[in-house]
Amino acid sequence: MSANRPAAVVVLAAGEGTRMKSATPKVLHELCGRSLVGHVLAAARALEPENLVVVVGHAREKVTAHLAEIDPGVRTAVQAEQNGTGHAVRMGLEELGGGVDGTVVVVCGDTPLLSGETLRQLAATHTADGNAVTVLTAEVPDATGYGRIVRDGASGAVTAIVEHKDASESQRAIREINSGVFAFDGQLLADALGKVRTDNSQGEEYLTDVLGILREAGHRVGAAVAGDHREIAGINNRVQLAEARRILNDRLLTEAMLAGVTVVDPASTWIDVTVTFGQDAIVHPGTQLQGATHVAEGAEVGPNCRLKDTRVGSGARVDNTVADGAEVGPQATVGPFAYLRPGTRLGLKAKVGTYVETKNATIGEGTKVPHLSYVGDATIGEYSNIGAASVFVNYDGQEKHHTTVGSHCRTGSDNMFVAPVTVGDGAYTAAGSVITKDVPPGSLAVARGQQRNIEGWVARKRPGSAAAKAAEVASREPDGEA
Repeated sequence: MSANRPAAVVVLAAGEGTRMKSATPKVLHELCGRSLVGHVLAAARALEPENLVVVVGHAREKVTAHLAEIDPGVRTAVQAEQNGTGHAVRMGLEELGGGVDGTVVVVCGDTPLLSGETLRQLAATHTADGNAVTVLTAEVPDATGYGRIVRDGASGAVTAIVEHKDASESQRAIREINSGVFAFDGQLLADALGKVRTDNSQGEEYLTDVLGILREAGHRVGAAVAGDHREIAGINNRVQLAEARRILNDRLLTEAMLAGVTVVDPASTWIDVTVTFGQDAIVHPGTQLQGATHVAEGAEVGPNCRLKDTRVGSGARVDNTVADGAEVGPQATVGPFAYLRPGTRLGLKAKVGTYVETKNATIGEGTKVPHLSYVGDATIGEYSNIGAASVFVNYDGQEKHHTTVGSHCRTGSDNMFVAPVTVGDGAYTAAGSVITKDVPPGSLAVARGQQRNIEGWVARKRPGSAAAKAAEVASREPDGEA
């Protein structure tokens, strides 16, 4: 356990986020498979805090339910009215019983790019320098609109945070800005919050006022500079959300490539934070990997795939495919233009080919479903071949039923398997059959009407047509040959 472990982390997530123009609370918007506040909680957990409190307000029922789902150990405090950041932190401390002995780190719930490493740096600097408060800062190319960090030239201590509108010309040249992330001495924070005034244009309690109160009381105010200024970016609208998604996606892909994954075109490849890879996996352009997807060593996915909660075995190949909740076995092949729905399980070297849809189906080792088929609620054994345009008819209008096809079976093209039905090991079915009864092992099932040729039908029903003329010519030739 780190010596810099804080007594508490307080996450501010009570704002309405009106600029998102959404019925979804801002902190619940998704970014690479995780909510904005979920990213912040993951970073906060890197500090191993004794307490983790999220201050909720707008749409608090939705936010609280989400927090309970993703991190049951989180405590929540309610800011019923939006009375400023200082008031929000005060609500968080009240949830912990008031003053807190030790360090309190305050972060915003809409900064998803903030890393655990940067928060650890902040906590370490705060402890090492003996500060009453340490503000996380960053140097940015363009500081327009941000609060500037003014430091003492000799000690480097922070002497002021000056908002852009109030900054002098020389202060506006400063590129070091306030991130809104702080580490406080818990007791000093609680005392200072009680002194924060609301005589400002918004009539709110500003957390930044605490810095001036502590400084005037003779306490040191320090700073820790983030290595990447993009980490402190807050999300207020969809444009910023898209930019954050691009930055985080680049970060995730870079980590994957440095670990031995080939990403052919990072610009067109998107992955969630929960996606994992084996060494020498290959991802082709136009691919989205979501949820708990895993691409094993030597497997290839793409181009143009969207895989969610899907496991791709070693050496497997998935091409132009949508898959959700599926498992693709080692050296199996899928696609192009396949759709694997939840419950699909492909064995070693199995094949699901072009325009095939599967759902709740287990397809055994070496078995092939090559073309134009639907396999739902089914179990197929090993080394069988399902003919083109086959349909596993699983729904009777009220309930789903199961079909079983054994090992080493060969089913003809354009078959209908009307569940519940079983085709035994080694059995064959004829093309065009509608299989409604069980087929014993080693049998050939033929379930189709017999062919009947009606001589002269075209001449009688379509006289003078091109077909009738062609037939007349053919009839004059020996053996019907032209």
